Amino acid sequence: MGRPSKPIISKELAARAALTVIDKLGVDGMSLQLVAKELGVKAPSLYYHFKNKAEMLAEVARIILIDASSNKPHIDADWREAQIELAIATRRSILRHPRAAPLMLQFFPRHLMLKPYDHWSHKFDVPPELQLLVIEGVEKLTFGSALLGAMSRATGTQPMPEFDAEDYPHLDIAMQANTLDEEGMFVETLRRFLASF
Repeated sequence: MGRPSKPIISKELAARAALTVIDKLGVDGMSLQLVAKELGVKAPSLYYHFKNKAEMLAEVARIILIDASSNKPHIDADWREAQIELAIATRRSILRHPRAAPLMLQFFPRHLMLKPYDHWSHKFDVPPELQLLVIEGVEKLTFGSALLGAMSRATGTQPMPEFDAEDYPHLDIAMQANTLDEEGMFVETLRRFLASF
């Protein structure tokens, strides 16, 4: 079926409707028909913006990252603190949509991050040969934490499985000594990583 001659809805509105459907039914439960129903239009209207479901899912991943980037760090913030603020915003944006989180792996919109990477890398007080280590490290810690947290929320499982303290005594000591929640552990891990530079 061909695309309509003019758009009935916007690309962003369609992607956000798809995200709403995914939040309810998961990625596998999303269909163009359900998205169209969410918008109150017919499915062919979506073909003005998307060739297929995969294009729509890629746009959903982009929307999640764009929502995170709307949180700008304080201008006067130390670059390390600014990276932490951005990482928290990105992680929170992904965790708001745990059922959509797998899309960040399948359709990772890294091109959206090139401009911020370029902007921040010259502010790093580290030699150029270490700047990509900062970028890669922050990215991996952020997305790894977000995706694991999202999986836990989407499946209703605990991030750390229950275990017998007698079988894992050292892990039990570490767990008992921990005073941080999930986000607090992420922030402290990231802060210690950045302090190593």
